[in-house]
Amino acid sequence: MIKFLDLQKITQKYEPEISDAIKRVVDSGWYLLGNEVSAFEEEYAQYIGSKHCIGVANGLDALRLILRAYIELGKLSEGDEIIVPANTYIASVLAITDNKLKPVFVEPDINTYNIDPYRIEEKITDKTKGIMIVHLYGHNSMHTEIQKIVEKHNLLLVEDNAQSQGCYFDGKRTGSVGNAAGHSFYPGKNLGALGDAGAVTTDDSELAEVIRALGNYGSNKKYYNDYKGLNSRLDEIQSAALRVKLKYLDEDNQYRRNIAKLYIEKITNPAIKLPEWNNMDDHVFHLFVIRTENRDKLQAYLSENEVQTLIHYPVPPHKQECYTEYAGENYPVTEKIHSEVLSLPISPVMEPEMVETVIRLLNQYNPA
Repeated sequence: MIKFLDLQKITQKYEPEISDAIKRVVDSGWYLLGNEVSAFEEEYAQYIGSKHCIGVANGLDALRLILRAYIELGKLSEGDEIIVPANTYIASVLAITDNKLKPVFVEPDINTYNIDPYRIEEKITDKTKGIMIVHLYGHNSMHTEIQKIVEKHNLLLVEDNAQSQGCYFDGKRTGSVGNAAGHSFYPGKNLGALGDAGAVTTDDSELAEVIRALGNYGSNKKYYNDYKGLNSRLDEIQSAALRVKLKYLDEDNQYRRNIAKLYIEKITNPAIKLPEWNNMDDHVFHLFVIRTENRDKLQAYLSENEVQTLIHYPVPPHKQECYTEYAGENYPVTEKIHSEVLSLPISPVMEPEMVETVIRLLNQYNPA
């Protein structure tokens, strides 16, 4: 069986460093808001190229806290509109609605799966206060056109960087190109923890201070609460493990790119639409996503041949049961993408013969 993602093997790749790091935390007797968290925040901020990194509990909280902090700072208020790609993962939208803001969906580019920069401006109203770009599947979504729109309309630019740690735009890493960025370290991510974990990066010192307080019960000083906050903190064990894996992230991302290059060069079946990539560092291939008209048939065929695949994602946000208020909206590009996408195995521990097997099976596939 070719696993979609072998998390056990990925963790073993970093041994004994991870076990040593965990033991260091256990032996210290300090499990929250200690030296490991501070060290990881400093190291990750430096890696991303931001002044500040604030560790939080998960990627959703990272986005929630950014928007909540802007509300506390008076830069957003209830009912304000945030533009977001229509085909994003649900977390991007949940972060908006959880803060009583309104998501305004924009169709993606069918070729990149990222928000179509030339469809954004038509959705801007006098209530639009920000754009949340999502570097989906590990592919940079920032664009010079988006920067022009942000400057023209004086909008906040928030990055959902959950899937693209290590990716670049115009010489800068994603996570440092907007006003603030949310990061996820869910175990399956390119930089994955051993459980839930996340972070916010920003150059805005005032914003960073508010986010740090909000995620710590609204407190800057123990037992003194400036905000009605929540408990969303990155712990010492996850930080220690992430510090180990961060050292190898660029190497791991290059390994993913090498697999992607083989897929793109060698998969020749005309029934399969491959992702667009210019062989640059603007993609870290968190996911390698193909499209085909009969996706379920292809997935079943690969499963019968012992290749695991996943669908990212089968249902777009506006068709989810929790967002029935948007069910009547029409996003044909988004719906086409969600009905056709299939994610192939790709990881820093995938062996060359596994890659060749996937390629062979796809080239032998007959959609008829």
